[in-house]
Order: sequence, then structure tokens, then C-alpha cells
Amino acid sequence: MRFHVITIFPEMFDSYLQESILGRALKNKLISVKFYNPRDFIKAPKNNYKPVDDKPYGGGPGMVMRAEPMLSAVAKALADKKAKKGKIKIILFSTSGKKFDTTYAKTSAKKYTDIIMISGRYEGIDARVQKILRAEEISIGDYVLTGGELPAMVLIDSISRQIPGVLGKYESLEEERVSSSEVYTRPEVLKYKNKNYKVPKVLLSGNHRLIDEWKKRQ
Repeated sequence: MRFHVITIFPEMFDSYLQESILGRALKNKLISVKFYNPRDFIKAPKNNYKPVDDKPYGGGPGMVMRAEPMLSAVAKALADKKAKKGKIKIILFSTSGKKFDTTYAKTSAKKYTDIIMISGRYEGIDARVQKILRAEEISIGDYVLTGGELPAMVLIDSISRQIPGVLGKYESLEEERVSSSEVYTRPEVLKYKNKNYKVPKVLLSGNHRLIDEWKKRQ
């Protein structure tokens, strides 16, 4: 899977992508992540400042990301030699978009070879970008974030987990087991402020059928 991220802050991804499962996946070339900064597609004036935003038509607070540099960045991603031969999906993050979930992640991992993610900032991106590219609008939740970088990380993480070989054997096994919001580890009895807090007996039974039934009830 090849991820292409359109963002003016590519350095935000550095630490997250270098660690744990994603770090191994990148090292083993099971996934790749490329960045395209819209600022790179603006001719710098004398003061070397490259504005990617401007005041919104019709008035209102904040600034809007301009269409031209965003479209140029996406065009660069589409021109990738490997992407040209693959199945491409273009995503634009929006609070009014389709809600992202695990089912979407699994479908994307099977259906596409390249995913282009457009990360906006400020008050959003000129609406003509979505219309021209016919990008699918995606939301990761009912809240507002400062930018689209965190949603992009969420999609990279969740979709990558569905790619064969990204998860280790043990992690793959656990991924398919029934999950629960309640998890426990040693010690079996935790003493805190003169009270004993015990692990539920069913989790100590070794009976996976009963354990899965307990997890479903949680």
C-alpha cells in the first residue's frame, strides 16, 4: 500500500511513522508514505513567503486554503510512476464527510494500491478541489481538529493493520479475537488503599469460549 499525503506540515508525521508496527511496516516495505507540500508548488515572491491560503469570499472568520497549490500537489502524487499502474483513491478530510471505521479500512486495504489524502488547515480547503478531483470526504469523528494531519495518521495506522504481513503473528491473532473495553494483567490481586481489586475469575479459567462470551457482554 502506498500512501500519499498532501500537507503543509509533513514533519508532524516523523515520530509517529518511525515507531512500533508502522515503523516496521515501512522498513519492510509493506507500506510507503510520501508527502507533497502545497507550498512547493507556489512561485516564491521576493520575500520568499509562499501563501497557501487567502480570505474567504463572502466574508467570515479565518482563512481558506487555495485550490491551485492543492491541485498541483495532488497532480504530483498522481504522476507517481507506481501509482499510475495501481488503483487510486483520493480522500479529503471533512467534518461533514463519511464516518471512517474498521470496515472502511479493510475495504480500502483490499481495493486500492494507492491512497491520496488531502489534509486541510485553517477554515478548510476551497470547495472546488473536492469537486474537480471528485475526492471522497471522510470524517474520523464528530469534532473539529486543527488540521487534517491527525486524521491522515489515523487512516494510515488503521488501513496498514489490514495489510498482510504488517501485524506480527501474535498481533494478527489478537486482532481477530473478541475485544473488550476491560483488560487486565498482573498482579492477579491489586492492593490499593487497603482494598483488593481482583481480576475476574473467568479470565483466569483458560476457557476461551467463556472468556469470549464475557468480553462480548462488556
